[in-house]
Amino acid sequence: MPMEEVEIPSFFLCPISLQLMKDPVTVPTGITYDRESIEKWLFSAKSSTCPVTKQAIPDCELTPNHTLRRLIQSWCTLNAAHGIERIPTPRPPISKSQIAKLLHEAESPDMRNKCLKRLRSIATENATNRCCMEAAGAADFLATLVKNETSVSSTLLDETLSDCLSFEVTTRPLDEALAVLYHLQLSKASLKNLIGNDGVFVDSLTRIMRSGTCDSRAYAVMLLKSMFEVADIIQLSRLRKELFVEVVRLLRDQVSQKATKSALKLLILACPMGRNRVKAVKASAVPVLIDLLLDSCNKRQSETILLLLDVLCQCAEGRAKLLEHGAGIAIVSKRILRVSETANERCVRILLSISKFSATPSIVQEMLQVGVATKLCLVLQVEGRRETKEKAREILKLHARAWKNSPCIPADFLSSYPA
Repeated sequence: MPMEEVEIPSFFLCPISLQLMKDPVTVPTGITYDRESIEKWLFSAKSSTCPVTKQAIPDCELTPNHTLRRLIQSWCTLNAAHGIERIPTPRPPISKSQIAKLLHEAESPDMRNKCLKRLRSIATENATNRCCMEAAGAADFLATLVKNETSVSSTLLDETLSDCLSFEVTTRPLDEALAVLYHLQLSKASLKNLIGNDGVFVDSLTRIMRSGTCDSRAYAVMLLKSMFEVADIIQLSRLRKELFVEVVRLLRDQVSQKATKSALKLLILACPMGRNRVKAVKASAVPVLIDLLLDSCNKRQSETILLLLDVLCQCAEGRAKLLEHGAGIAIVSKRILRVSETANERCVRILLSISKFSATPSIVQEMLQVGVATKLCLVLQVEGRRETKEKAREILKLHARAWKNSPCIPADFLSSYPA
């Protein structure tokens, strides 16, 4: 007899999923849920309230309801003849005291690697473990360890960092500490605390991106991306030029897909600020992005690169670097109508920035030769966003005298071509 044909006592059902609870836990509001369902509610949906009472759940505290679990197990045993399997007894969740003990043992150099690996295993098991580790102070301990492992003389912290000799990184403890920090999926408050007001931890991650292993460089940029997502304007305004140099170098090295994705996102988060935009351009971001775009077959990555190029082309330095690259204008034009509506908009915005502020006669002719005029005419004729069409029309108007006699312009379009 299938399980669904057996009447299950209502208090055995999880209030969220309405399914038989396998690991019942009680939240501070007094309501009992299945652990998997409430963890998904609290951590995946980023909610901190009780689904039933709507009251706040402090520190995501979940208390195992052993009495109810035993009742459910007994009920399963009594109904075994109906095809119902007895739910296994879940492993007890990790406790703050256990985490505190591991952190204390990790202070010993001899025990450090072993403890860090254990912490990493605990962090990757479930969201409750990560919440418990964060509450036990794991983030502060790991951040301090990272800073200590990457500590160097103060001369590497000034504006001449990129000109100084590189240092040797103690790879194994550092790699493990960064991995644990990343897998903790820290809360907004903890991430802001990592950034701090002194920027020391950001400097440490910058040095790791410069001299660390492939794994540590990847974890460093992924952590920085998460931190920048919660950073305020003041914190972002203090970013050093060396950080942009290392992020761009990581993009050039193509350490991993995740690292590349995080590096692109990091630059998008930082570059809306004018000074950071210039720092990124001086770090050779534009030619590296163009080279990435030339090789990219991924729709989402192409959209992200074009978004970043659009941002960087809002400054004169960025436009100059794009025009210096032999394939700059050509690849932007080529991506029109080949990726997505979003990519079309970004490409046209880039071309409009060039047309408005950097269009010398030679640049206008180059745009014509690589097919910009033809692509813009097509943008006006096919279905698409009104804003994109308006920008395409504006570019055509700006260069009407130079382009209107070109064979690239379709004959049936000349009658309505902007004069």
